[in-house]
Amino acid sequence: MRRRNLQLDAQGRLRHLLTIEGLKRQQIVDILDTAESFIGVGDQPVRKIPLLRGKTVVNLFFEASTRTLTTFELAAKRLSADVLKININTSATVKGESLLDMLRNLEAMHCDMFVVRHGDSGAAHLIAQHVAPHISVVNAGDGRHAHPTQALLDMFTIRQQKGEFAPLTVAIVGDILHSRVARSQIHALTTLGVSELRVVAPRTLVPEAVSGLGVHVFHDLHEGLRDADVVIMLRLQKERMQGAMLPSEHEYFHTFGLTEDSLAVAKPDAIVMHPGPINRCVEISSEVADGPQSVILQQVSNGIAVRMAVMSMVLGRAPVDEEAR
Repeated sequence: MRRRNLQLDAQGRLRHLLTIEGLKRQQIVDILDTAESFIGVGDQPVRKIPLLRGKTVVNLFFEASTRTLTTFELAAKRLSADVLKININTSATVKGESLLDMLRNLEAMHCDMFVVRHGDSGAAHLIAQHVAPHISVVNAGDGRHAHPTQALLDMFTIRQQKGEFAPLTVAIVGDILHSRVARSQIHALTTLGVSELRVVAPRTLVPEAVSGLGVHVFHDLHEGLRDADVVIMLRLQKERMQGAMLPSEHEYFHTFGLTEDSLAVAKPDAIVMHPGPINRCVEISSEVADGPQSVILQQVSNGIAVRMAVMSMVLGRAPVDEEAR
């Protein structure tokens, strides 16, 4: 018996967004197209549309976050939803209440969506398996596993800057081993059919099975960046590292840091991306991060539209053109 995709309802529509893995190309494109209809909302005198009026979105962030939490909150408010942020440090879970008990109490308050960030891989899936049928769950990052909305906003930014995915050579550089963002990006880029997908990192920061995901592995930065159309830098996730995986941050920057010199081997019109937070002079120089090829701040802006799209779609209220203007 074929296992049902937890992310889809009985009609095959998106009910939760937990991972990019398993989504079809058209489903990803539909999310990007829906985000396109929201991109101008932030420029309106009144930055609100009524698609989620009467809905309640709960942000459950068990890990610290700035960009992701803020953009989810802004996205929900621009859709006219009520937003509740749970302070995990002072919630009843600290006093011994279980996660599922907390969810049951929130369900009793007639909430409609949980946006979940958690340090344990699979936490969002666990919550999605136990929520009431009317509640949707969006994964805002779980352990090393997945960060689907970050990957989607990155895909949106790439499409915005480059158009079609098929001709592109994309290089993902940095701490692949610990990065949930990298995993989601790899699944999205392979599903969208880029010409070549590369990962570039020290041997200690590359997962053993990554080549099975359809990527080419490079341990030399210049070779990995040669003729690339898109360069995605990742931060060193020192909080998840066990043992001495690198000689030093200085040595890492010398070997794998993106500078104007190393970027010069990519295509002249290559774009530079970074999901944040940026560690300047560790994975990227300030000259590149703030330079003309950087689209890092555009990623942040696009994150609001993409998260608006995801929220509207999982709650079954994707926009029509008149409402989204």
